[in-house]
Amino acid sequence: MQLTKGVEQAICIIVILSTQDKNVPLSSNEISRRLEVSPSYLKKIIRKLVVKQLITSVPGNNGGLTLAKSVDKIKNLEIIEAMEGPISMFPDTGLIEKAFKDGEYAEKGMDVLRRMFSRADQLLIEFFSSQTVEDLLKESFATTDIPTLNWNTASLSDVLREKKGEKK
Repeated sequence: MQLTKGVEQAICIIVILSTQDKNVPLSSNEISRRLEVSPSYLKKIIRKLVVKQLITSVPGNNGGLTLAKSVDKIKNLEIIEAMEGPISMFPDTGLIEKAFKDGEYAEKGMDVLRRMFSRADQLLIEFFSSQTVEDLLKESFATTDIPTLNWNTASLSDVLREKKGEKK
């Protein structure tokens, strides 16, 4: 199973908004510029995140995007499902039933496969549900003090250097 690149981009959008100053919405154009991705494709991803109520779109001249809820409330599963839909690894096209037509083992074989993949799906769901965006950020920054900045005017590197007392 491989997730689409949209999941990676959605995670990046959420992470950027997680470190964005909560009082200053971030424009989709700025996110697109920083991630070096197509603005139109990015807007499709943003739309999915808005529909799933992970981010909020603020209209107006000073509008942009903000997180819809705190990072400790955003489960990684929510991001994945916003982009991919519910986790379901097995396509279940019924090929076994076709291969073993009228065989007593065809139905049993399909049941065995369905149960196996259902258990695998459940393990993935449990794993991604057990982790939040906050967990990712704390591990990435190796601290509970997640930096905040205005991505409209600064970069994370600038802010981290400034915290360490270094010059640009």
